[in-house]
Amino acid sequence: MELSNIEPQIIWKNFSKLNAVPRPSKKEEKVIAFIKEFGENLGLETTVDEVGNVIIKKPATPGMENRKSIVMQSHLDMVCQKNNDVNFDFETQGIQMEVDGDWVKAKGTTLGADNGLGVATIMSILESSDIPHPDLEALFTIDEETGMTGALGLKPGQLTGQILLNLDTEEDDEIDIGCAGGIDVTVTQNYATEASNGQIVRIEVKGLQGGHSGMDIHKGFGNANIIMGRILYKALENQNVQLISIDGGSLRNAIPRESVALISVRNAGEFIENVTNGIKKEILEEFASVEAHLQINIENSTSSEKALSVDDSKKIILVLKSLHNGVYRMSPDVKDLVESSNNVARVELKEGGLKILNLSRSSVDSSKDSVAEQLKSVSELAGMNIEFSGSYPGWKPKPGSEIVQVLEKIYTEKFAEKPHVVACHAGLECGIIGANYPEMEMVSYGPTIRGAHSPDEKANISSTQKFWSFTKDILANIPLK
Repeated sequence: MELSNIEPQIIWKNFSKLNAVPRPSKKEEKVIAFIKEFGENLGLETTVDEVGNVIIKKPATPGMENRKSIVMQSHLDMVCQKNNDVNFDFETQGIQMEVDGDWVKAKGTTLGADNGLGVATIMSILESSDIPHPDLEALFTIDEETGMTGALGLKPGQLTGQILLNLDTEEDDEIDIGCAGGIDVTVTQNYATEASNGQIVRIEVKGLQGGHSGMDIHKGFGNANIIMGRILYKALENQNVQLISIDGGSLRNAIPRESVALISVRNAGEFIENVTNGIKKEILEEFASVEAHLQINIENSTSSEKALSVDDSKKIILVLKSLHNGVYRMSPDVKDLVESSNNVARVELKEGGLKILNLSRSSVDSSKDSVAEQLKSVSELAGMNIEFSGSYPGWKPKPGSEIVQVLEKIYTEKFAEKPHVVACHAGLECGIIGANYPEMEMVSYGPTIRGAHSPDEKANISSTQKFWSFTKDILANIPLK
């Protein structure tokens, strides 16, 4: 089945047009131009602010002028992840999509349904002539996935809407009313290198499913960097280890799926045998039920690169074994909500230069600080440098707000069941926007998406139909001024 034949055709048409435009985070020039041209071609007031956010305004449809004004918001950028055996350039190519039963997915890459389906939905409302809605501001932000710099750069006074509808939730039976804030914690150090004194071994961890470092952090998925740290730590028991290189993970907000390390050990055969019969077997058994495709490959290798000293290598290995990864604290106030967590997202050691990237999240600022301070303490004990950056606030839930009650009522009457009103452990832009627009009521919802931030990402077709119908009813029932 072609996407053009799927209902609602207007959304899949716009999603296909959007996905033909390259839109990696921090490289959104093409998609900004695309959305700007889209608004201008509709004859609507269209502006691009100084950081690159696009705002398109559309007057209320007849009879809706006395309703509260709204902002519909989604982000333009997408996480760019692909399988190792896929040849794809996210900066020049459009996403290649296919239909698989009740799902739309991409061919070996992320799909961009996060948050492209939200963008396509807003585009569909803007170009419609028969969908009732109040005064509408469409806000398309940039760089949500790698720092939220679009939302952070949005200035007070640019928006006049009284209600914000964020379309970046990934379960169609959820209404989000709160989210986590975050902070980037970067660990760095430079080390002298020397000729290696032993035999070279290559260690590869791959086949993990990865996933969203907020929404999936509590699911027990494997983190390739943590698994690599466990293997290297075990090596210290019987061998002097010299690290040559490590290349693990990619983006801060994606759970690492793969890691490769080159090391030098005194006796490669003994090391490989010990790891294969020991820690490798243990790890595969631990993750058998959740990571069916996990592979740990250990083999003799060669390298012309220099290595770190035994002492410096040990410091790095001990840090990798000690950095907190996963859930740090569950919320005592909201059932089943992860309050704070950390993702050891990227580990790179190359020619003596070490960089470890972490994303710490929390819905409580003090808890977020505690996670970051734990990472700082461990790293400083090993003589490493720490930088905190990209901090952004969470979004405090207001379950009794008028717009939340409206969505709950519509959902219950329309689908004959109550929605789940939740706060999430992802970083939605609502918290940042709310800092500059404190009087604006906010709510987030969306269609069902699975595997966001990984090449397994897929969007549910029937859920998108449900979401589109829900959205039209919400717009028709925005409260009076």
